[in-house]
Amino acid sequence: MSPRNFLRFVCKIPHKSRYKKLVPKIVNGGIAGIIGVTVVFPLDLVKTRLQNQQTGPNGERMYSSMLDCFRKTYKAEGYFGMYRGSGVNILLITPEKAIKLAANDFFRHQLSPGPGKALPLEREMMAGAGAGFCQIVITTPMELLKIQMQDAGRVAAAAKAAGKTVPKISATSLTLELLKTKGILGLYRGTTATMLRDVSFSVVYFPLFARLNALGPRKSDGSGEAVFWCSFLSGCVAGSTAALFVNPFDVVKTRLQVINKAAGERTYSGVGDAITQTLKHEGVTAFFKGGACRMIVIAPLFGIAQTVYYLGVAEKLLGYSK
Repeated sequence: MSPRNFLRFVCKIPHKSRYKKLVPKIVNGGIAGIIGVTVVFPLDLVKTRLQNQQTGPNGERMYSSMLDCFRKTYKAEGYFGMYRGSGVNILLITPEKAIKLAANDFFRHQLSPGPGKALPLEREMMAGAGAGFCQIVITTPMELLKIQMQDAGRVAAAAKAAGKTVPKISATSLTLELLKTKGILGLYRGTTATMLRDVSFSVVYFPLFARLNALGPRKSDGSGEAVFWCSFLSGCVAGSTAALFVNPFDVVKTRLQVINKAAGERTYSGVGDAITQTLKHEGVTAFFKGGACRMIVIAPLFGIAQTVYYLGVAEKLLGYSK
């Protein structure tokens, strides 16, 4: 049975009629995720390196700004160097979106006050939190592997400056090594920080998007859906706002998940230790490193997602009426 026929079969199961609209949503989310990763990954790589760099004893830094990081990375590693770790994201982005969208839909249904009644804000936040919590099953190992690949160039550059060399790594070799030495739990390093980031993001994003989207004009076809530009802007604004809000958790998560650090860089024993040491040595502003990059990354990601949903790409692939 082909994937297309399988998806159609799942959608036609009578007792799962409530999820019929969810399957195209998941497919659209996966397509949007793959396109989004391809488009914005270089910025995400820059964000990771900015978040990981630590200020030296005399205030020295490897990268002075987002543009400086982009320029140095491109010069040292070339165009494809900007896409280190993208394969992991592309491979796992669809199941991550599937879990997040399905979980949010499930929790919203379970928390619904009844047919035709709007979901109260606190229940929207609870549904978003539940979705964010469920997605860490995929997000944590995906982020762990991606960060090692993204930060490898920075670590190698620091080692080269110190007259040393570091062995090259790949996502496959790293996965096998972690499984061999630490088992499946080795892939879940930084789970607490990932949970703090993803749950907080979903708590902010889903209710904010719903409220912003409800403010705009509706389509003239009687569907009650917002016009495209309203959903597009709502997704960009809600995504960017949530991204900035949770950036401190993202910084902590990124630093905890780095396995190979540059010589002399601090190590952390957990979320509390990472927060304490970062505050002590770098101040509050360190928690917003890469914040601008993250906002710039998130906005087009949700813009692309809204475009894919608006065009009904999955519906066309599955042969459904939109």
